[in-house]
Amino acid sequence: MDHFSRSWAALLAAVAELADEDLAQPSGCAGWLVRDLVCHLIIDAQDVLITLATPADVEPTRDAVTYWDVSATPPTGDDPLDALTVRLAAAYGEPWLLKFHLDDVGSAAGRAAVLADPDLRVGTRDEVLTVRDYLDAYVIEWTLHHLDLIAHLPGRAAPPVAGLARSRALLQEIAGASFPASFSDADALLVGTGRRTATETERARLGPLAARLPFVLG
Repeated sequence: MDHFSRSWAALLAAVAELADEDLAQPSGCAGWLVRDLVCHLIIDAQDVLITLATPADVEPTRDAVTYWDVSATPPTGDDPLDALTVRLAAAYGEPWLLKFHLDDVGSAAGRAAVLADPDLRVGTRDEVLTVRDYLDAYVIEWTLHHLDLIAHLPGRAAPPVAGLARSRALLQEIAGASFPASFSDADALLVGTGRRTATETERARLGPLAARLPFVLG
């Protein structure tokens, strides 16, 4: 749960430091500008609040690894929900309004996560998880989107080292295989989720795992 809080706090801080012109730059998410990604984070924060306020009284059906639905097709930005996010982001008009809303809702989500009972069972997406597993699953969400946020903004702070390591571990559990030790945690995540194409040297080091890439989480 500490990984969740630290990764989320770092991501909120990275957004708070963005200049207005940064929001108009491309993000690491196909078809989305940085402002679109920030709007998506607002929706994510709302989902966290809703889930933590939705207790369940049945056995968990998923954990931090199985929470994610995995496909081999990277998003193109043409999905109706992705397109809706773009329209919502544009509706804010002023960049500061978008950043203010994320800070407001995001801070509340962070506080709710700290206050939540780790063993409480909660419901989301027609599944049940413990709070501990739910928040652990979101570490990879925050870390990947932090990398997306700074993809075309050189010199910006990277995600926390511990969050990168935990996210890599989660991705390796999802894949059922380990990425080569020569891959940094960030490269394992970017290549593993299809955000970056592996070089020929990297593909050789990946071996049979290269044919299974990417692992797109949704």
